[in-house]
Amino acid sequence: MLTQPTLLLDKEKCLANIEHMANKAKNSNTLYRPHFKTHQSAKIGSWFKDYGVECITVSSVKMAVYFANNGWNDISIAFPCNILEWSTINELAGKINLNIVVESLETIQFLEKNLTNPVGTYIKTDTGYGRTGIEAEDYDCMRTLLNQLKTCKNLIFIGFLCHAGHTYKTNSTEEISSIMESSRQQLLALKTFMANDFPLTQISYGDTPSCSLFSNYDGFDEIRPGNSVFFDDMQTHLGSCSHNDIAVALACPVVAKHKNRQEVIIHGGAVHLSKDMILKNDRQHFGTVVKLNKLQWDVQEEIGYVAKLSQEHGIIKMPQNHFDNVSIGDQIAILPVHSCLTANLMKSYTTTDGEVVDMLI
Repeated sequence: MLTQPTLLLDKEKCLANIEHMANKAKNSNTLYRPHFKTHQSAKIGSWFKDYGVECITVSSVKMAVYFANNGWNDISIAFPCNILEWSTINELAGKINLNIVVESLETIQFLEKNLTNPVGTYIKTDTGYGRTGIEAEDYDCMRTLLNQLKTCKNLIFIGFLCHAGHTYKTNSTEEISSIMESSRQQLLALKTFMANDFPLTQISYGDTPSCSLFSNYDGFDEIRPGNSVFFDDMQTHLGSCSHNDIAVALACPVVAKHKNRQEVIIHGGAVHLSKDMILKNDRQHFGTVVKLNKLQWDVQEEIGYVAKLSQEHGIIKMPQNHFDNVSIGDQIAILPVHSCLTANLMKSYTTTDGEVVDMLI
């Protein structure tokens, strides 16, 4: 019996999501290098191997070590290299095929001076997201970095790595398609510009919305979607999936009711769900509320939405008919807005069959 917030995992939905993306990549002759930052679990990671996955992406050196210790031998750290961790990077690169991401001369020069083991190296490339990376059309800066990489013995240039995260800021599938195509054209132009010096340049592309919605991966050597293993309410909002595809839900106990406001209070707050939200009908929405029967949730009937969060409290707005049918002590399920953050906060899963699945702590 569940007594506190618990992250539930539907293994069958999870496997279906993995298989679907793996087949899309295979059909387009593109390497599927899934981002494991979403689930961060050796057990869940092992499920990918059944669908031919041999190469993975992570977001930290710590995560790379964890998955290397659990049998993965080809890992890309898709986060700007933290030179303070050079010793661990060097040690890991002596054991597995390790790829890193750079975007500055300082990082390249420091690593080349200190590393003794070869490391695959991508240049972090910004195609419009604006978070970090070298702008794809800044050929002068790219040339400067590439000229430095040409002199390196331990930093082996692979290509350009892009995360089109601006797909998350869109309002239509047409906008997502436009971002994907713009990113493709920028990266291919960059590859062509550098072709004489680096004829084998590869393009690594990632984001769940575009990789899920579309199947044309022409020009990309690999794709790195991560959230697609679970999906979440953000992805349904963007049109990347349906609620039926979401493989995780947060089970939360009802602790109070306020009839005058038609609000249900749950033990399930920002420390469980995160404070990521979406706007629906100009209202903040921190998760969709559905019915829970033991360890199984039912997406066929939404019974409310999470309207506010504090550290441990979740405040749910609920129509009168559903409000009347919920009692203190009941458990209800929340489809999280951002499953990556919810998983990271919860640190373990309980499957719908009752199995506890551990993850990186």
